[in-house]
Amino acid sequence: MIESALVELVTNYPGSVSIYVQDDPSFPKAIESKVDDTSLEFSYKNNIEIVPTLICSIESKETDRTIGWDKSEWRKLTNLPSLGKDLDDFKPGCGSKTQEPGIEEQLAARFDAGLLSSRSIQLADLEDEIESCYERGWSDGLPVVPPSTVRVIRMLRGTDRSPSEIIGNIPPDNVPCSIEKVAINAVLAGCKAEYFPVVLASVEAALQDKFCMHGLLCTTYFSGPVMIVNGPVIKQIGLNSGINALGQGTRANATIGRALQLLIRNVGGGKPGGIDRAVMGSPGKYTFCFAEDESDENWNTLAQDRGFNRGDSVISLFAGEGLQPIVDQKSREPDSLAKNMAASLRAVVNTKLYGAADAVLVVCPEHRRVFRNAGWKKEDLKTALYDNLMSSGSDIITGAKGIAEGMPKKFENKIISKFRDDGLHITSTGSKAGMFSAIISGWVASGEKGSQLVSKRF
Repeated sequence: MIESALVELVTNYPGSVSIYVQDDPSFPKAIESKVDDTSLEFSYKNNIEIVPTLICSIESKETDRTIGWDKSEWRKLTNLPSLGKDLDDFKPGCGSKTQEPGIEEQLAARFDAGLLSSRSIQLADLEDEIESCYERGWSDGLPVVPPSTVRVIRMLRGTDRSPSEIIGNIPPDNVPCSIEKVAINAVLAGCKAEYFPVVLASVEAALQDKFCMHGLLCTTYFSGPVMIVNGPVIKQIGLNSGINALGQGTRANATIGRALQLLIRNVGGGKPGGIDRAVMGSPGKYTFCFAEDESDENWNTLAQDRGFNRGDSVISLFAGEGLQPIVDQKSREPDSLAKNMAASLRAVVNTKLYGAADAVLVVCPEHRRVFRNAGWKKEDLKTALYDNLMSSGSDIITGAKGIAEGMPKKFENKIISKFRDDGLHITSTGSKAGMFSAIISGWVASGEKGSQLVSKRF
């Protein structure tokens, strides 16, 4: 449509005119001198979103632009009062080829040389991408997604933060880590770009002194980071808080938890057999991330317990190990169910070790319904649990009941609580059918002098 206007522009404009063409270098036929921009380099570097776009510049510095065909605007910018006299007054134009799905990251990889600073590794022609990641030690034992430049740039689109920003020092080697490095490991883990804010929040939470990530990594115990997510982000990115929420099958749950573990390995140097000296470890050290079921508005979420609002997106990290089930299909009264849960909680770490580890009680929806029907709130359950978790020191000191393990002799004549004041946390997740709750036992170095549950809003 605008070919005649372009001819008039080239013929009558007193300055120089360059016509860049994205798709067909022969267009427009009536003009001999065109610039072939089928590579889209000029369009990308000049942020062209609509064609046609008219740009005015002085000494290569842009002074003005207009997008689409707007007769009055083109006449104003070119100072050609009769430009396009036979054309419609306005047409919105078409989308630039730089706006096609997936192309922006490819163009950034090709033409924005300063965007990424990480070393680029070239593979041999016959080298398999997946196997090369194994051979270079980037994997946790499962296949990873090769972090190509395009994939890393696409991951970085999930945040407004600069790729060069240092998020903190990653243990155990205390290596300064950039947002870019986090993105690389999020790609390796299989994350989507929309998960990236959660991954960044998990890293910032893990680097809080109270979490003691370095110590957790070095311990011979079973524990690793357990992630519990609250807020609108759950629905936004499809985190699982229902059937099999702590199991396999949901990409967001699986890859977000895995990204932190890979970052600790690949940036911080924390590899099993090196500084990671776990006697047995746990499957949770691959990934342990789930969302809380927030469907009951009268039941406070874990994030609310930590001082956040229900509308906040929050990730909490807990140094925990595997699941200990609580089966109770008969209790219909809250007192009975709370006593049963307390009895199971006594087994955290060891039935004769008190105050040694924190714990997370994961209440299933059906058990939560028992409490709700009786008018109990979460605080009522917590109070009942603490009341039922007091023990006589004589029953749990070393040697009592023929068991050498236990509390020191000095506690013999005292009443002891299983958990410190802020040592028992309650969350909720899982299927609507099945009266099975669970315990996530904490690291034996829990507490004020060890690892504490930490939270990060994002």
